[in-house]
Formats: sequence, structure tokens, C-alpha cells
Amino acid sequence: MRRVAAPGRAAQRWSARLAIVAGVGATVLLLSVAGLRSLVLVALGTAGLAVSVAAGWWALSRRGVARGVALVLALLAPVAVLVSYVAARLLWLVLVSLALWVLAAAAGWAALRADAVARASPGRPVRPPERACLLMNPRSGGGKVGRFGLREKAEALGAEVLLLDAAHHGDVAALARDALARGADLLGVAGGDGTQALVAAVAAEHDVPFMVIPAGTRNHFALDLGLDRDDPSLSLQALTDGVEFRVDLGRVGGRAFVNNASFGAYAEVVQSPAYRDDKVGTLLRLLPDVLTHQHGPRLAVSAGDVGVDGPQAVLVSNNPYRVGDRAGLGRRDRLDGGVLGMLSVTVDSAVQAAGLLRGRHAQGLVSVTAEALVVDADRPEVRVGVDGESLTLPTPVRCVSQPAALRVRVPRHRPGVPPARPRLDWRRLGTLALPAGRGSAAG
Repeated sequence: MRRVAAPGRAAQRWSARLAIVAGVGATVLLLSVAGLRSLVLVALGTAGLAVSVAAGWWALSRRGVARGVALVLALLAPVAVLVSYVAARLLWLVLVSLALWVLAAAAGWAALRADAVARASPGRPVRPPERACLLMNPRSGGGKVGRFGLREKAEALGAEVLLLDAAHHGDVAALARDALARGADLLGVAGGDGTQALVAAVAAEHDVPFMVIPAGTRNHFALDLGLDRDDPSLSLQALTDGVEFRVDLGRVGGRAFVNNASFGAYAEVVQSPAYRDDKVGTLLRLLPDVLTHQHGPRLAVSAGDVGVDGPQAVLVSNNPYRVGDRAGLGRRDRLDGGVLGMLSVTVDSAVQAAGLLRGRHAQGLVSVTAEALVVDADRPEVRVGVDGESLTLPTPVRCVSQPAALRVRVPRHRPGVPPARPRLDWRRLGTLALPAGRGSAAG
């Protein structure tokens, strides 16, 4: 555990003061200039946003003229709000107030983030491997393997490198097993999360350490391991100065995943044969039927005492994502909780679509954690996106967590998992804004 580089106490105190002054200033400005009309301004802006989101739902779930009308409405709603502000000669007031609130939020987060801690699992120091085998996909991430000289650097450290090509890419697990049969005592992957999941399953099966080199496009697993994604070659330090700890694996229908498995709209659209050549066109053509349950299976999810009927999208993750932290959406604070995260979205009307603006409190959004869950459907098979790979599995599909199944080898020195954006706690900001002596006493 190490603290994030943060401003000193004086800078933290002034950031807290700036947040409070900006927030109070925005409120006082609205009330002093507009009076009770300020409530109308806020209500009008909120209504415009809700109408725009609802119209967006209509645009995605309709075709033809209805889609065109919905798109026009989605664009006109915010324009109408701005025009009403201009007519009331209060547009400047709204813009200045918004700017002050943005300043208040930025300063508040800066002050609170000074207390945040970047988590980097310490692990236990281990001896360098004697026969490491690294599988590298030269096409991943736009050619990061070649751009960062990963093959040459790994071989200079004594690792065996197997370059994946189009002919062998589908046989990654077999290549990993063959490497173990030849005496490999560590398996690693420089490639996307889907390839990593296949090799991780083999490493877990044989209880050998697994090493991640973030050479893919998104590198979600590497992010949650606290690795440096800007320079994947730094992960090779795990071969000479590494530490090891255990993380969970997820299983969906027996297939391992390191990040997530998705059911519903996303899985249906991306598995269309036309999606690769025309992503936008395929999306607009298929989504109306998917969202209105006319295409694809009707899903049902059961996770312990929680049941969800008819969601359009279900995401099952290896440990839960940060749902409440919009800046950190897609990040997991830990990978060793021994549970799955489940996030489902059910939207059957424009009203429910607008309700998603409430975030995690939205009626159509369900978020739970469980050691196991079942995704069923009204069809014998269901399409699933597993760490970005498309599969078709028989129903019902059982998803389980495999606690501490995977030994992960990482460099001793690495950035760590970025902390979640802190909640704007105005009481805490008030304490921080006090002079040093009084702030310490209050804390």
C-alpha cells in the first residue's frame, strides 16, 4: 500500500476552501439574481435532460420515421431549454453557476483525493522463473509487441517467446499446455484479455504462476492488477524482480474469464455476421428488436434471493465493478473477493430510460454480488461475450467464482490500482477547510 502523490496539507486545505466558496457562490448567485425562478431553471434543465434521454431510447428502439422524429426530439430538447434561458435573459446566470459547480466539484475531489490510497497488493517476493514461456500476439493493441520490442526484451531476460499467428491463435490453450509439458514454470501473455483468459485457465489448472503484459487495446485485467499500461515492457520486470499473489477466476458455463461475461443486447449484436463490416448499421438494424424482446432470447437471472426477469443486458464480472464511481466505471478495487458482480439493465419504456439518470438508484438497474448465479433463457442456447470473445452456450448458464484460483506474478514496483473518485463529502470538506489546528481537533 502506498499513498497517491498528493498536495501538502496547506494545498489540500485551500482546495477544500475553494470547493466550499465555489459551491456557496453558485447557490447564492442563483438565488440572489433569479430568486424563486432559480428552482424553475433547475427543473427546466432536468426535464430537458430527461426528455432527451427518453427520446434517445425511442431512437434506439424504433425504426423509420419514428426513429427520425425521436432523434430530432433528442436534439431539440436541450436546444429548447437553452432558448428559454436566453428568452428569460438568464443564460449567463446558468452558465456561470454551472462553471462554479464544476469548479467546486473539481476542487472538492482534489482535496479529498489527498486521503486516497492506491492499492497495490504487496504479494510475496519470489525467485525468478527458470523456464518462463510468454505467448505474444503481434497484432494486439495495434502492434504493441513490435513497437515496444517485447519479444527481444523478454528473450534477453531468458524467456521463451511464442508469437501467435492467424493459424495458431485459436489454439492458445494447446500452446500453453505444450509449453508446460516441455518444462515451463511460468506462463505469460502479451495480448488481449480474451487470450489472457485462455492461458490463465491453463495456468490455474496446473497451479503455475501467470504473468500479464498489457499489450492489448483496453487491458482491463492489467489495470485491475495495478500494472503500467502505458509501457507494457515494464511488466517484464516480473521476470527478475517479481512478487506473487492469488486472484479469483470467473467461470461461465465452464469457460474461464478474467474480466466479465456479457449476455443480452451486446452479445446479440456483436455476434451478427454483419457486425465486423458495418458496426453502426448492424447496431441500428438489430437494436430495436433486441430492446423490445422481438429478437434474441428473453433472459432471466437468479443470484441468491435476487431474481431479474427480462433484462436487456446482463454483465457478470469477476469481482464487482465500481458502479457508483462514473470516473472509475470498468475498474475493480480487488480481484480476490471470492464473488461475482452482476449488473443488469431493464428498460421497457422511455420513462424507464429516463429513470436511469438516477444512477445506481434507478429502478431498471440491479447490482448484486454473489458466489454463483444462473442466467436462463427461453431458448436452448444463448450468446455470450466472454472477455471480448463471442461464444454460444447451452442454457441455463451457471456462472461461478473460483476464489484464489490463479497465481499472478507482477513486478514489485508498479503504479497500483487507481483509487475511486471520492464522494463529495461537504462535511469533510468543511473540516479540511479549517485552519490546521482546528481541523486536527475536529478530525
